[in-house]
Amino acid sequence: MAVASSETRVPTTPSFRLDGKRALVTGASRGLGRAIAIAFAEAGAEVVLAARAKDEMDATVAAIAGRGLPRAVAVALDVTDRAAVRRVVAGAGPFDILLNNAGTNIREPFLEAQDASIDALLDLNVRAAVTVAQAVAQGMVAAGKAGAIINLSSVNGHVAGVNRSVYTATKHAIEGLTKAMAVELGPHGIRVNAICPTFIETPLTAGLLGDEAFLTRMVRAIPLGRIGQVEDVMGAAVFLASPAAALINGASLLIDGGMTCL
Repeated sequence: MAVASSETRVPTTPSFRLDGKRALVTGASRGLGRAIAIAFAEAGAEVVLAARAKDEMDATVAAIAGRGLPRAVAVALDVTDRAAVRRVVAGAGPFDILLNNAGTNIREPFLEAQDASIDALLDLNVRAAVTVAQAVAQGMVAAGKAGAIINLSSVNGHVAGVNRSVYTATKHAIEGLTKAMAVELGPHGIRVNAICPTFIETPLTAGLLGDEAFLTRMVRAIPLGRIGQVEDVMGAAVFLASPAAALINGASLLIDGGMTCL
């Protein structure tokens, strides 16, 4: 296949917009899910927010509508309920974009990790993530749609964390899942990537970051010298969902201020 010379072809900057796209965001009631749902809407996408706390999502939907942005709707969904996930995705899809964000963390020393904690982390962070991704990808393929799936991972998908052994295991699983999905879904035009934030100031991290000693240690561990804000992740998610990332597949985008460089 002939390739145009860079001296004769005038390139055009790809769009970072998501106009005309439909996005599903899980775990969208608060924190990163809520922020990225807003970011997708601001970039032009129609957004379906999914989580258990519908009242909180309804407030976000109202805020999006108040800005005159494309339509957003909220759907009550427990992503650990496989049948419910498949029903909601089939009813609201097909989608062009998935932010596979629902997840949690339970901090316990490995030697003291409780069976219930292990089961809860694996159930939500891994099994539910697989179920959601599979349902959305099946809808994309059936509709003949190319698309972008973004799995919410963590720096703990790359490095270990004290009192976070099981959580770290789940995020390493998401990293492996992302790469395997990228290989299998790439031929269908579906790109799969992961976002890996450091500590971001959200309701999930509020308890930890409220501990001054812990906060000081974390800030010292981040070369940029600060904890992340949701805005630090919003742009990255829009980028990976957009045509500007058209050849990015199977990648993990670390948003950690250099934390994993040390």
